[in-house]
Amino acid sequence: MTRLSPRNALRRAAGLLAAAGLLAVVPLAGAAAPARADEPPVFTLGGPAETGLHPYRAGGGPKPSRLGITVTAPSGEEGTGFAGRFTLTFDLSGVAGVADVAFDGAASGAETSDGGASGGEASGGGALGAGTSGGGTAPDCEVTGAKAVCVGTGVRPGTHPVADLVVTAAADGERGDSGTITVTGEAEGAAFTPFTTRVTVGGPDLVMEELPFRTELVPGDRQQAPITFANRGAGDAEGVLLTLRYTRGLDIPQRYSNCRYSEDDPGPSGVGRTTALCTVEGAFEAGEAYTLATPLTIEATERAYRDTFLYRIEEAGPPRPAPAAFERGDGAVLRAVPVTGPQNRAAGRTADPTPHDNQREADFRTENTADFAAYGDRVSGARGATVTADVGFRNVGPAWIGHLRSGEDVAVVDFTVPRGASVVAKPDRCRAVTAAGEYREDQRSPAPRYLCPTSPAVHDGEGLDLPFALRIEEVLIGAEGEVTVRAPSARNPALPFDPAPANNTARLVLNGGDDGDGPSTPPTSDPGPDASPSGAPATSAPGGGAAGASGGSDSGTGSGHGGGLASTGSGALTVAGAAAVALTAGLALVAAARRRTGRYS
Repeated sequence: MTRLSPRNALRRAAGLLAAAGLLAVVPLAGAAAPARADEPPVFTLGGPAETGLHPYRAGGGPKPSRLGITVTAPSGEEGTGFAGRFTLTFDLSGVAGVADVAFDGAASGAETSDGGASGGEASGGGALGAGTSGGGTAPDCEVTGAKAVCVGTGVRPGTHPVADLVVTAAADGERGDSGTITVTGEAEGAAFTPFTTRVTVGGPDLVMEELPFRTELVPGDRQQAPITFANRGAGDAEGVLLTLRYTRGLDIPQRYSNCRYSEDDPGPSGVGRTTALCTVEGAFEAGEAYTLATPLTIEATERAYRDTFLYRIEEAGPPRPAPAAFERGDGAVLRAVPVTGPQNRAAGRTADPTPHDNQREADFRTENTADFAAYGDRVSGARGATVTADVGFRNVGPAWIGHLRSGEDVAVVDFTVPRGASVVAKPDRCRAVTAAGEYREDQRSPAPRYLCPTSPAVHDGEGLDLPFALRIEEVLIGAEGEVTVRAPSARNPALPFDPAPANNTARLVLNGGDDGDGPSTPPTSDPGPDASPSGAPATSAPGGGAAGASGGSDSGTGSGHGGGLASTGSGALTVAGAAAVALTAGLALVAAARRRTGRYS
């Protein structure tokens, strides 16, 4: 048995990164190393670096903590999984007298061949059952003294749970007692990287209180957020780390000097959350509740629509280097003050035994709109030429639109190809469908229609830019295709947030001549210099095209914007445009005649 010592270096390095990632749950052990074709696969066992335990309560019995063990197998091109039998060995001698350990067979659904949960007495006195395997059968376990041996079959690529341990403080243990559990593995034709985790009795148990926010808002609404948390554990917390994370439509005007701020995933495919990591110094005593000395202010900005605010508390521990992407605020110091008097103080500190209650999250609905405006193009070329048509849409604002909970696409661009043309290259996000919009198995040959979904978030001032490479099969004067931005469901195409559906459709005009207005650009809401369009670029057209494309280069490609070509209004060809097309066709005929004359002279 060992007494509680300063936290190991792994936990110190991992804590701040885990706070920045928040909901991402990954094993602290390294990823499985890829194996070459002539080498056996290497699987990595993992789990939390440290687990805190509630002290044993006299007369009240133990309060369990859970410890999940995972196995990571190479994935992608390097990994095909493993179909053979494997053996896991759990060395429980390091927690003798500190903790009792049981394997949660009931929770994993694992059963023995006779239909009952496998079990046995571990050194700490707990029953041992099977855990969840990483893709094959659940392992059967047998306990001998302070060792548990579990045999299973099959591990699939990726990271998967392999065992769920239920750990409680031993009845005769003391606060600050600490020990380790080591897991090793072996298999014929595969290797396992071992894993060791530490469990410690006592320490703080930080709990974030839920705030009664007003969640139905209008742009400009402000409300206070008096964040309050309690230490319900058996030990003090030496400083706390307060994490605030809010989406694009919300803002906290204050920028505190003991907070570091980052705008993560701000691109067109990302939500664009702001993350603040605030280190609050002080001894936060067991049994006491705390609140911010000055409440935060949460504001719904002019671009708010559907937004979330996450607030999390955890022990800060020793100072850690700030991630490079974070910048320190220049305002006052954020402080926390007691709400109640101290009670049940105890020495020692360790990992939080119930981290699930450290975090709260609020969803806000703001009465707002976003105008999705489609844009088309106007391109021309001779028969056989390949031209590039740029179509898509812009979110003119004011709101950003995000489907954060469901992860569904916000909208889809529905593009109908003009007659006389075929698509030879398209953006990667677009899929070919039939003329009626139905599923089409063949995605390689040209299709009459394409559906291009957005991501689950569309920022104000952004949208999709979709370049299509078109081969002109037949010169049809003024042939038109249609570009529509709509809801993902064709049965309910209306965008519920869009107050101006008239501009959801635009035209792509092929060989329509010059209407004198010149090239136009996609609609904009002045997104600023940081805004960038989304959508994958079209790949090169196979074989190039003829050299007669309007505005083309030596490769025979050409393009011209025609943004704002709404589906209403006239598409008549001007006399000058018709003459230009006729002249191009005539020159092609003359050139062909000369080649034939030279061939037979």
